[in-house]
Amino acid sequence: MADTNFTKSTDAPNTRALTIIADINIASLNDFFNVETLGAEHAQTVNIITVAGREITAQLLADVQPDVLLIRSVTPVNAALLADNHSVKFVGSATIGTDHVDQAYLAERNIIFANAAGCSKHSVAQYVVTSILTLRPQYWQQPLVLGIIGLGNIGSTLAQYAADLGWQVLGYDPLLPESKFNNASFDEVIAQSHAISLHVPLTHTEGMNSSPYPTHHLIDGAALAAMPADTILINSARGPVIDAAALEANIDKTARQVVLDVFEHEPQITEQLLSKLTIATPHIAGYTLEGKLRGTQMIYDALCEQFNVTPTLSMHQLLPVNMYQWSELKHNADRLVKFYDIMRDDQLLRKKVSDGQVSGADFDQLRRDYHLRREWQA
Repeated sequence: MADTNFTKSTDAPNTRALTIIADINIASLNDFFNVETLGAEHAQTVNIITVAGREITAQLLADVQPDVLLIRSVTPVNAALLADNHSVKFVGSATIGTDHVDQAYLAERNIIFANAAGCSKHSVAQYVVTSILTLRPQYWQQPLVLGIIGLGNIGSTLAQYAADLGWQVLGYDPLLPESKFNNASFDEVIAQSHAISLHVPLTHTEGMNSSPYPTHHLIDGAALAAMPADTILINSARGPVIDAAALEANIDKTARQVVLDVFEHEPQITEQLLSKLTIATPHIAGYTLEGKLRGTQMIYDALCEQFNVTPTLSMHQLLPVNMYQWSELKHNADRLVKFYDIMRDDQLLRKKVSDGQVSGADFDQLRRDYHLRREWQA
């Protein structure tokens, strides 16, 4: 059910109206998108309609004809969604990933697109470090070879944390030049790492989001067979990067420790898969207060630029004081793991199993009601 919030800057009859349809679960949506932050400078009316992300439909966009669409990763934006809409000028996604958006189609329609690249890079990297130390606390004092596949915003941030802990990084990213961390082949990362973390976008061989280096089922049966049985596998990127059927078979054979924050058939998760995972969380690796606010701020700033509005709000005005410093935590393993109890999130997800699966509704509810943790300050 859509919730309409009409905010007006003036009663004058000649004011312009800016109509926004927004995912109701975008963090601090009402703080960033209101008449004071968008309408006051140009004396324009701001109409905001908030909707659950999966309820943003072609019919809604055809009926309302908004100027702006603000989304998260649960809303596919493509020709089917926008075919009967003739008014959208700006689409903002408060996410790092963009595989849910047909950017080529938006470009054809001259619709500006902005996402929040890098907004949760520290959040996700910290999730990965926490998961490794939760499962293998001995690596606090011992050398670890961390394989990182994908060295964009998140992967490179994780690599720096690993280096700070004295771990060796084997990195693979065919889209980037060789570097200190981009230093290995895919096969070397698979065969030589104690833990492997995936940080790639979801791409395909053809169609929307095609790439010369497709990542759909990048981790398939062959890759899993080449991976040592005691190597931890962590996926906080996109679910279909791993072939779920091949993963289940490999875990049955090797008893591999696997950490999944994303799932091939998300938002549904079968009890059969869940029972085989060492740690499972409901797509919340990036869910910190800082990461969420940063994502909202980035699309707010982009919208302001597009509509010639001076930004008036910074995320730092909304953040409570944070006393947790990486410079201190990295010298104290116990404090770092206690800083974020990842097993609590794991148990909350497992408790949602009913009739052999976690339903999409329960998965979405866990994400919607998630108590945002804090980032440690790098």
